[in-house]
Amino acid sequence: MKLTRDAFFLTHHNLSMDCNFVIPLGCSTCGGKYTMREQDNVLIYCTTCGVEFHNGCDERPRRITHPYHLQHPLTLFYRDPETGTISNIIPDANPCKPHINDQEPDTSDQGKYKFFDIVPTKSDIIFDKCTWCGKDFEGVWFYRCLICSFCLDLPCAKSLPPLTITNPKGHHHSLIFLPRPLLVQCDACGLVNGPEPSYACFQCSYMAHQSCIDLPRVIKITRHPHRLNYIPYRSPLSSLCRVCYKKVDVKYGQYSCDREGCVYVAHSRCATHDTVWDKKELEWEPEESGDDEKDIAPFKNLGDGFIKHFGHDHPLKLKKHNGVVDTEKLCEASMTARNAITLSTRYVPVYVPKKLDHALNNQTLFLDPSPQNEYSYMTCHVCSRVTTGFRYIRHNYPTQGGPYSFIDVRCVSVPEYFTHKSHGDHLVFISTISSNKDCKRCKNTCSGSHVECPECEFALCYACATIPHELHYKYDKHPLTLCYGEKGSAGSDIYWCEVCEKLLDTTEWFYTCNQCCTTVHLQCVFGSSFLMKPGSKFSLNTRRSAEVIRNSSNSRQLCYRCGNLCTASIYYEGYDRFYKGLLFTYKNRDVSRVPICSLHCLTVKKCDAIIAGYAQLGLDEEALQVFQKLKSEGMSLNYVVNASVPTALR
Repeated sequence: MKLTRDAFFLTHHNLSMDCNFVIPLGCSTCGGKYTMREQDNVLIYCTTCGVEFHNGCDERPRRITHPYHLQHPLTLFYRDPETGTISNIIPDANPCKPHINDQEPDTSDQGKYKFFDIVPTKSDIIFDKCTWCGKDFEGVWFYRCLICSFCLDLPCAKSLPPLTITNPKGHHHSLIFLPRPLLVQCDACGLVNGPEPSYACFQCSYMAHQSCIDLPRVIKITRHPHRLNYIPYRSPLSSLCRVCYKKVDVKYGQYSCDREGCVYVAHSRCATHDTVWDKKELEWEPEESGDDEKDIAPFKNLGDGFIKHFGHDHPLKLKKHNGVVDTEKLCEASMTARNAITLSTRYVPVYVPKKLDHALNNQTLFLDPSPQNEYSYMTCHVCSRVTTGFRYIRHNYPTQGGPYSFIDVRCVSVPEYFTHKSHGDHLVFISTISSNKDCKRCKNTCSGSHVECPECEFALCYACATIPHELHYKYDKHPLTLCYGEKGSAGSDIYWCEVCEKLLDTTEWFYTCNQCCTTVHLQCVFGSSFLMKPGSKFSLNTRRSAEVIRNSSNSRQLCYRCGNLCTASIYYEGYDRFYKGLLFTYKNRDVSRVPICSLHCLTVKKCDAIIAGYAQLGLDEEALQVFQKLKSEGMSLNYVVNASVPTALR
């Protein structure tokens, strides 16, 4: 089989591919005559020039002339990963030996091909960073100038910026490539990013990154109701970027709203970030009229206190309460108890609009009130919580490819800029741009949507940022208040969780009722099943399903997975929906449905859950190792438990 493809740096000819681990003339890059591994037996060759390559070596020519270093040619070198020394003689990296029956390749025509000449054979100088981007070399290949020791890693070597850009969108003169990293601020974005290719107009003393030259003129982002226009500079007006909430320098390019009385402004890079802008240029597109209120309103007023909500078949009547919270009645949209106090009151669930632009997504969102019956479609992609409540989706999910994703109604209720109770010093804002900051509560890196402070290093991942400050719990007549840790109190004051009756770490977040002197673990009151509605049914895979059950009886069920008591306000009954036989053994009885305490136990393998459960009960490390060893050998679960777990713990 022969295929053709273009080669890096060799685009003047197409290269052909064939299956052969022998390279008769030797690889034009490394000189080897055999493939490194038999499974990589791909020969790449040029029918015009007669050169041959290993698969991958066609992207690494022996010598190149690159725009980053036009004054001298660059030569391919090998860097020893252990010593750091370099050599132009490519070592044999344990090549495959030819089969005993393979004949020696014909070398009569080797004179047709000559390797590039290379002067030095070895250097004691240690090279570990790319001169252009300043990053450490990845892998063992790089390019080096033999005259001035300029070095390029392979990613930078593959970047081939044009030497001249005529008629650029962002400037009225042609721009010339700068053969040096731009270490001053870009006139288009105001940032310093040396490794990125840059261009200059010496007539205007204008310099810009390659990615900033053709910035769109008119865009629309979901954080602002009006279109934004790119301007090369702004009149002396101090303002904050409404994406990162840092000061915008008036001397450099930015996006602003030209509506009268609107002072919205954003940095060029912030406004055009992948998570902020939908990549649609609107310069020549007619502006759409304002959204029709009928398209946004989620209900119609029928009079006499009745409304017709688009998410329900029957009319709804407004019912007033005396302030007593019924924790067993949940809001269909937010999955919280009626009258419950939550993080934000931006939206009352019945008023959540059918159509919404929000900072959490760069496209318009649409309200979906339909219940989900598949577990894989029940996780909010912003806070990672599983919920049966209302959700906002993009119009192209899941029909136009990609994983199904939605945003919980509770997540969009958070204002874009607000004061968080755990950080009273400054305001925090919603950011969808990945950050290297760690969440102050869970200590995980804020790689997705999160909230952060523009003035200090404070940040919270979205799951922690949306934990309700106050909520009602069925075991307390007063609302529980979230305590964000008591510094210095650990060791002096000892608190116990009212639910699990275990010691509570007061340096961590926990819920408390000051009137009743009640303290509860965050996870005990706000667990993984907090947003699940009793009575909901959903499938886990093609066979297994589950139902959410309210835990209202006096006696607690034993979890079929981990063996612990189901202490939460709800638990699950797992069953196999395709078989009517008695499938499970529970409490020495054959049953078709079994209780499961949490979503973790519902989705984890039974053996792993039992190991975790017995570990909590005090099974020592040696017994746990025996448990895992026997299970890995294929022993039945009953045999494993009897052989490794003491009778007192069973």
